[in-house]
Amino acid sequence: MSRSFKTKGMITHFDQKTNKKAFEVNMTKPIYGTFAEIGAGQEVARRFFHVGGAAGTIAKTMSAYDMTFSDAIYGKSTRFVSRQRLEEMLDHEYSLLIERLDEKVGAERTFFAFADTVAARSYNTKSESHGWMGVRFQSTPRTAPNDIIIHVRMLDNTNQEQQEALGIVGVNLMHGAFFKRKDLKAFIASLLDDLDSTRIEIDMIRFSGPDFAMVDNRIMCLELVTQGLAQAVLFRGDGEVIQAADLFYHKSLLVERGSFRPVTNVHRNMIECAHAMFLMEDELNGEQPEILHEITMMNLMSGGELDLQDFLDRVDMLGALGRNVLISKYGEFYRLVQYLRRYSDRPIGLPIGIPSLHEIFDEKYYGNLDGGILEGLGRLFKKGVRMYVYPTKDEKGHIIEAASFKVDPDLRALYAYLLENRFIVPMAGCNLEYLGIDSAKTMAKLQSGDPDWEKMVPPKVVEIIKSRKFFGWDEKQTSA
Repeated sequence: MSRSFKTKGMITHFDQKTNKKAFEVNMTKPIYGTFAEIGAGQEVARRFFHVGGAAGTIAKTMSAYDMTFSDAIYGKSTRFVSRQRLEEMLDHEYSLLIERLDEKVGAERTFFAFADTVAARSYNTKSESHGWMGVRFQSTPRTAPNDIIIHVRMLDNTNQEQQEALGIVGVNLMHGAFFKRKDLKAFIASLLDDLDSTRIEIDMIRFSGPDFAMVDNRIMCLELVTQGLAQAVLFRGDGEVIQAADLFYHKSLLVERGSFRPVTNVHRNMIECAHAMFLMEDELNGEQPEILHEITMMNLMSGGELDLQDFLDRVDMLGALGRNVLISKYGEFYRLVQYLRRYSDRPIGLPIGIPSLHEIFDEKYYGNLDGGILEGLGRLFKKGVRMYVYPTKDEKGHIIEAASFKVDPDLRALYAYLLENRFIVPMAGCNLEYLGIDSAKTMAKLQSGDPDWEKMVPPKVVEIIKSRKFFGWDEKQTSA
């Protein structure tokens, strides 16, 4: 890949990739700027100082740990570990660089402002360790800057290990901004150089600025999941990537899993019926749950390959319906619940169909657990989780519902217990006319030009698919 800058010398005396990267940045004369770090020491700046040559790269480092000092510099804030605070830091530090140095050296320098604000593990708290990190940078002198922002979860058990990991990912981010921005898949992969996903999880990334004008940040965040840097990413109805903690914190959740290819009348009826039943639970006490649609990576694959346009169509369709969408690698329901439980201790409702119930009671999915299916179901139904089961029809046209669902003989007592204690609840009020609707058949009709597909999906979804030509819908083909 071609690079914008030439370095002064060869890099041969450092073993770690990260140290080599820091040295390469230091030896690239045009790169010059500021590091501002809050919450875990000046770990990123320290690495650039450690490898040598930092005088040619660093104009200033600073840290305002005290909240009063931080507010005085960057403005009042109610949350110090937040994207808002990170952007305030980038705005302030980059503006100072331009104000103080552009006239003097701006013609030959490419300025940057790096910032992070994090909550690392401390001796008196065991709350989640996470933070925001970003860099604002010019790609050539005196051009409009670009931004790259990430959200990280630090998974190490000690503060010292978390600081080390934070310093490494910060160097990787800085190096990638200047040397890998033309290949963003490679850029994302490089963020965990000298690390792995057991130490750092990156669950949000956003590119903006003139060099990234054609970048779709939804695809970039999906790339985080695809490459294993994150287990899940969350999209708001308008397509913006958001943090689960911001949406889920202390809220009851109603989560429907599906392919949504497309959203059918079954999907709509399932969520509506489950919502009505969930609201009647005593634990909610009149609280409106946050409704979420979840798609597993398995459901994004077509012939073993990820179809990006198909992914965008689904997210846009659900977004047009005002729904938040979670893309995850959690094949098993108990792993999905564990993820949700990071952020909320309120009741969780899971509307599911009979096919999903078959998977939940298939013991092969619990082979990785010492306690097998008992452990898996214990994790699944822990702390206020209920499954609302939508009925289906068998090949003979008989209706199967939760109460008549058959499990293997050795699991009957366990299933009866879950049913009797309302961990599994038969869904009431369902429209039985919808039971013959199948997503795959609906999609086949849509793509073949058979207008009958319109009877299988909600009217608003028909309108969205036609107006935006989702899933390959073609008006000419339909009219033929």
